[in-house]
Amino acid sequence: MIAVQDLRKSLRSGVTSLEILKGVSFTVERGEFVAIMGASGSGKSTLLGLLAGLDHPTSGSVALHGTTISNLPEDNLAQLRGKLLGFVFQSYQLIPTLTALENVLLPYELNNDAGSLREGVERAKSLLGSVGLTSRMEHYPIQLSGGEQQRVALARAFMLRPPIVLADEPTGNLDSVNGQHVLQLLLDLNRAEGTTLVLVTHDPGLASHASRRIVLRDGAIVSDDRLEEAQ
Repeated sequence: MIAVQDLRKSLRSGVTSLEILKGVSFTVERGEFVAIMGASGSGKSTLLGLLAGLDHPTSGSVALHGTTISNLPEDNLAQLRGKLLGFVFQSYQLIPTLTALENVLLPYELNNDAGSLREGVERAKSLLGSVGLTSRMEHYPIQLSGGEQQRVALARAFMLRPPIVLADEPTGNLDSVNGQHVLQLLLDLNRAEGTTLVLVTHDPGLASHASRRIVLRDGAIVSDDRLEEAQ
């Protein structure tokens, strides 16, 4: 489902070059739940952005579902992302002028091939119900708690039934109770939808739920372990 080959990312600062990723390679199979871990500055969020096509590598390649995205024109890349990817941001990234229902429905409305609006609304309502927000559908983000906003973001990520969902520290801005609740919802949605899940985290407890753990240090993979019994 995901193939990464010798991925490198550098940033220029004056006459010097800072290497953020140093030749990262791995593959992710359909339905896997992979946790990417590492200390701050290890390159994990940069890697996730490259997997999503939100940034371009200095060299190397990323392929999603057999399509290499590294050099795709932006229009083609946006279209591919719409069909293949759901993304959960640590900072939620909800549109403040849209209700919870409208935020979840937005990917459907932007995808011309998604289907009828009625079907989209029913799907959005069902997802919001599955994350416990049936009574909050008409509320705006400012009227929702941080945990509720992240649940809206989760529902939005699964709106188009993407084969791949990427999550960047999805519980990082939440207290332990809300963080655990959001994690369980993410796992439940992942299992129900059969989605490949790649999650960036610094939390070993959260990573223990994954079927595989990749650890980065200074821009390189230092371990890649399959967990025999994911919790």
